[in-house]
Amino acid sequence: MTGKTPLQTNFVFSYMRRGGNKPKTEEGEQKHESQPAHPYENAIKTITSVDTVEDFWETYDFLKRPSELPTTTDYHFFRGGIKPTWEDPSNSKGGKWIVRLPKGLSSRYWEEIMLALIGGQFFGVPDGEICGAVLSIRYGEDILGVWNKTASDRDMVDRIRDAIKKVLQLPNHANMEFKPHQNSIQDKSSFRNTQVWKPKSSEARSSAHGETRRSGSWGEREERKPKGRDTGRSWR
Repeated sequence: MTGKTPLQTNFVFSYMRRGGNKPKTEEGEQKHESQPAHPYENAIKTITSVDTVEDFWETYDFLKRPSELPTTTDYHFFRGGIKPTWEDPSNSKGGKWIVRLPKGLSSRYWEEIMLALIGGQFFGVPDGEICGAVLSIRYGEDILGVWNKTASDRDMVDRIRDAIKKVLQLPNHANMEFKPHQNSIQDKSSFRNTQVWKPKSSEARSSAHGETRRSGSWGEREERKPKGRDTGRSWR
């Protein structure tokens, strides 16, 4: 490590290919998401662990860009010691923010989210609260997920959302979704039945009882129901 720049903590690159040669339909995608936990974990292939800036770039430059990956491939980038599974002790009480990306944008956003992770650029979020990130290459869209430890702390979840929007420089009208991992364990799905956060106007709105709530806050989320073909991307 002489002459190398150490990271604050080590990170692990891994990947998984789902479903082999099964048809790449929307229905098929959701069936892949519903596989049991242990086969999922066994299918995860570790690429390498990095603990210096130089090792990160050496690995990153070697890997295929997300835009070159086949459909139903997942990239994982997690803190050392944390598996990219819902049941891992660091993840089991947490959840993930989901950003649905139109095709052609995933390589850029994947790089930016990884750099933010190794550089500690999620300002306002305690060190260690964010466990890692997953990029899922899917038919018609790619899906970026940022995983955190605590789903029950609504203020923390909102702060993570705001930090992600800042890191990725998402447009103000971008929709984001959140899903606790316990919900994923129950319905055996990563991206269905999520809660959608839609930004409102910058002015605070009053509820029916006259109390003021922050615009676009957790209390104004709504359930995302599965429906035929999914077109609810971050922006259009």
